[in-house]
Amino acid sequence: MKPIHTSRFAAYGKYTKREKMVALIRNYGIRDRRILDAFLTVPRHCFVPEADQEKAYRDQALPIGRGQTISQPYVIALMLEHLQLKPNAAVLEIGSGSGYVLALLSLLSKRVYGIELEKELVLRSRTILKELQITNATVVCGNGYHGHPPAAPYDAILLSAAPQALPEELLLQLKPSGKLILPVGKFDQLLVLYEQIKGEWKGKVITDVRFVPLRQA
Repeated sequence: MKPIHTSRFAAYGKYTKREKMVALIRNYGIRDRRILDAFLTVPRHCFVPEADQEKAYRDQALPIGRGQTISQPYVIALMLEHLQLKPNAAVLEIGSGSGYVLALLSLLSKRVYGIELEKELVLRSRTILKELQITNATVVCGNGYHGHPPAAPYDAILLSAAPQALPEELLLQLKPSGKLILPVGKFDQLLVLYEQIKGEWKGKVITDVRFVPLRQA
């Protein structure tokens, strides 16, 4: 399996802070070496507004504008670990916001796509990904409830914002062996993993979570 070069973005600094963040994630139970290396590699502060960059490596969600957030590192890592991504995977992230999760996915997968409703965030994340020379991630402005059919089928779909119920249209964009993980619910949200068991999609609750709502307009 191709290794992740953790020094790839060394020029952006704050490597020691990333090491501390990764140590915390590991202490919470994340064991996948490639996921830990991805968090060690990607400079999270580049995806956070300047006013909050000193908080970038805390294990907490942070505002990124337009009522959206960059998710808590541990929760992202937990979602990625449950997806069990392979290096040749095609992955769709819905509610891609800052582009941070796309950057992580770009190191773990072959091709990644992000759907984001807010045009301002789409333009900003495209700019950051281009600056970091991440070439296998594409960000599209659109309604995440409909996914992104042109690049389907996917090996995995990840939602970084919470619908009140599973958008079942997304299951049609997965390979039979694919997995979908999402926070679901309006107030009491649950992180749920969907995969096919004996030809039927089944959901498994992972834990309680708190995400911003997935909006349609």
